[in-house]
Amino acid sequence: MLGAFIVGIRLALRAITRSTLRASLTILGILIGVAAVVTVTALGAGARDQVADQIQSMGSNIIMVAPQSAAASGAKGALGSGARLTEDDGRAILREAVSVSAVAPALRARGQLVAGEKNWSSQIIGSSRAFFVVRNWNVRKGEAWTEHDEATKAKVCVVGTTVAEKLFGSEDPIGRSVRVGRYMFRITGVLESKGEAPFGGDQDDMVLMPIGSMRGRIMRTAPGFAGILLISAQSPETTKRAVAQIDSILRQRHHMEGDREPDFWIRTQQEFQDMQTGIYSLLTVLLVCIAAVSLVVGGIGVMNIMLVGVTERTREIGIRMAIGAQKVDIMAQFLVEAVVLAVVGGLLGAVTGITAIHLLGTTLGWPMKLDTVALVIAVMTSAATGIAFGFLPARRAASLDPIVALRHE
Repeated sequence: MLGAFIVGIRLALRAITRSTLRASLTILGILIGVAAVVTVTALGAGARDQVADQIQSMGSNIIMVAPQSAAASGAKGALGSGARLTEDDGRAILREAVSVSAVAPALRARGQLVAGEKNWSSQIIGSSRAFFVVRNWNVRKGEAWTEHDEATKAKVCVVGTTVAEKLFGSEDPIGRSVRVGRYMFRITGVLESKGEAPFGGDQDDMVLMPIGSMRGRIMRTAPGFAGILLISAQSPETTKRAVAQIDSILRQRHHMEGDREPDFWIRTQQEFQDMQTGIYSLLTVLLVCIAAVSLVVGGIGVMNIMLVGVTERTREIGIRMAIGAQKVDIMAQFLVEAVVLAVVGGLLGAVTGITAIHLLGTTLGWPMKLDTVALVIAVMTSAATGIAFGFLPARRAASLDPIVALRHE
């Protein structure tokens, strides 16, 4: 059997070199299919890793708590937006939830920023100094505001790199003033860059100030109102326990014990990551299935070319049988030829796919990451395609009658 296999390889290579145009056309379908699979999986893996990095940039084991809408909970609260969260809720969570390391209440709004002759519309966030801990966000230049600034509701702020660039260009914004709404705020620091947010938007396009300063001058709300609570668990392992503790504390404080629908919702960093991973995995599977169609088309091309080859080489098959070749030898010859064609197409497709990944990544800036497992599977699949679609032609060649084959012109 081994001898038949070796002879089959030699004859297959001879047949391929004898008809290079036909072999090239046969290989092309497999090449396109493998290249498509490799490129698509690389795009999916790159996008998945990019989203994971973006979600990781949200903060350290972050948990978000926000008010449930009135329609969902049936509860009415401040400003008619559902039962409100307060800074006291945050302090209670930090005090009583042993799995929580930091809590930052936050208010959000959009506003117009003006510095000299330049203006820019940006996101304005009011929070506490714990915001830097929860979001794991460092001040790249300058410094954050002080506890005294927070207590006195001072008109100070920290800006993102996008705001600093739009309003001050290459100049140093530290110590400069920016008008937010009707009030002038002194810039004490510039945040490090975090780039795009997981759900779109520029994380660096923001102004951050003490929550008391924002409540008193930018977004007038009830005393202690917090639009959202940003919470950091002690570790990734304690996140679920922290969620349970937060839920219990808020239910008790908001008088929502038992089976009542809570007037708040809780989301974790891991939930966002799982959701995004599921979306990209489904998309990758869909695209791979579409790309796999090219492999099937290529396999059909291999089968058709091999069937034509059997017809053209009928007399050759008859001569081999006449001098002692067995059916297994004839079958091995054509089966190996089909596999060689498919594997050569698979290898060339892998090279083409790797080249496409490099070109798309550098020219278009797409997030691309070569998946070696997908690469190996694609090449192995091309070999399996050769076996699957080469079996029928090989069987037809092996079943020929030697006498009839010798008479064939």
